Amino acid sequence: MKVVAGLYKGRNIEGYNIEGTRPTQDRVKENLFNIINESIQDKVVLDLFSGSGNLAIESLSRGAKFAYLVDNNNKSINIIKKNINNIGITNCKIINSNYKDALNYLIDNNIKLDIIFLDPPYKTNYIEESINIIINNNLLNDKGLIICESDSIDKIVYPEELKCIKDKKYGDKYIIILKI
Repeated sequence: MKVVAGLYKGRNIEGYNIEGTRPTQDRVKENLFNIINESIQDKVVLDLFSGSGNLAIESLSRGAKFAYLVDNNNKSINIIKKNINNIGITNCKIINSNYKDALNYLIDNNIKLDIIFLDPPYKTNYIEESINIIINNNLLNDKGLIICESDSIDKIVYPEELKCIKDKKYGDKYIIILKI
């Protein structure tokens, strides 16, 4: 995997082979970021099920102000740290935690987010649970985006106050971009 564009373009990202993760392929990542590119500049990003840190690193490369990278897999956390250090990124915080505790940390610290990436393990309902916590606790800024990835469009469940602005199928993945 590589950073597709921006400040860190061409830099390698390790972690394509971490057990239990499915990194977003460069082609899919490039298409996704072409859609949301204007929304990234100077924004605060959350990569809630971060894996290798691929999506947060791409966001920072394209001008995001700060990123929170969350995972509860120790191998993933070590890869994220390695990727961040190898690239020389300092405007981020790595959180070794499950998604609920990480969201509670953000709530407790009054942190507001502009872009949230949700790419949890496929055989879960973590997208719906995460979105409910995010919306019920007002974690997303006005005009904020939630980008969901799943193997089934039926698993991307969200409340009426969110509007789907784009949905696309890439092979066996669905990506839906939601706006508040």
